[in-house]
Amino acid sequence: MARIDSFLSLVVDQNASDLHLHAGARPQIRYLGDLIPLPFRVLTDQETARFILEILSPEQQIQLERDKSTDFAYVLDGVGRFRANVFQQSRGLGGVFRVINDRSMTIDELRLPPVLRDLTAMQNGLVLVTGPTGSGKTTTLTAMIDEINRTSRRHVITIEDPVEYIHVADKAIITQRELGTHTNNTAMALRSALREAPDVLVVGELRDFESVGLALSAAETGVLVLGTLHTNSAAKAIDRLISACPEDAQQQVMGVLSVLLKGVVAQRLCKLSTGDGRVAAVEVLLQSYAVAHLIREGKVYQLDAYLKTGEHAGTGMQSLDSSLLAYIREGLITLEEGLVHANEPDVLRAATLGTGGGALLSDGMSP
Repeated sequence: MARIDSFLSLVVDQNASDLHLHAGARPQIRYLGDLIPLPFRVLTDQETARFILEILSPEQQIQLERDKSTDFAYVLDGVGRFRANVFQQSRGLGGVFRVINDRSMTIDELRLPPVLRDLTAMQNGLVLVTGPTGSGKTTTLTAMIDEINRTSRRHVITIEDPVEYIHVADKAIITQRELGTHTNNTAMALRSALREAPDVLVVGELRDFESVGLALSAAETGVLVLGTLHTNSAAKAIDRLISACPEDAQQQVMGVLSVLLKGVVAQRLCKLSTGDGRVAAVEVLLQSYAVAHLIREGKVYQLDAYLKTGEHAGTGMQSLDSSLLAYIREGLITLEEGLVHANEPDVLRAATLGTGGGALLSDGMSP
């Protein structure tokens, strides 16, 4: 048994999400988004190295030495699986280990908008799931893959870094590929995937122009592409895709996106008012004539304002603040928690008092 295993067992026992081991600091766990120090001494560089290097394969140690970081999945029998990132930092080694749930939750169980089910039924196009680090993007994406797996006979190829949830084929065929283990890089995996007859292509993260271009090419050929980005809103996700491209290609990419982009799901995790879990507040942007026009004309900055209007009522689109308002009124989260995540806290506060919620409710959310 590796020495780090006792810490990882504690993370699972406490229903925490992460273990943080950093040279020069006490070990900490993340519970409901907050870091909590463990009753343990400050780790030296040598102690941290002993904890971490013990579980690395020779190949992973070589990569850590070469690249100064490495990503991998670690399995602790009888306890669970963990997504790990080990890296060099100013005081020595550091490592973050995130718990991977042993089963994927459904769209309904996660309280995600039902329109996500419609997005999984799309036969082609691009769907983005976005949010800051630790906002549950992978969990949402996994629920969408699970929906496809249970409801349709399609070939799903995932490109992950590393593989987190292990999908057992139901109606669909699921091919999961891990960067560094089954393929050298995202671009190579995407090129290969296009020759492997996919119906759905899942890309862990669209990081650069090459991966964005290949993902769009796949969507153009009739594949449904699901991808993630680290941005705070739907509008910023689209802007990130465009800005990842060379300036002379951006106009063309805007034209392609205006046609191929089927939806953007932007989310934040909020603490439940009961204090025993978290729920995703979700912004949803869907393809429409107005959205396509704003993207094509380079007016992505107007999408936030568009989500606040009533022009899309009944479509399934919603702003982040309207999602927060609905949760507050249901009693799922407190007003204080909603204000932490709101784009316009003053407007949200007024809406909860019934003195200015028209804009928030105009998108079809229930009062």
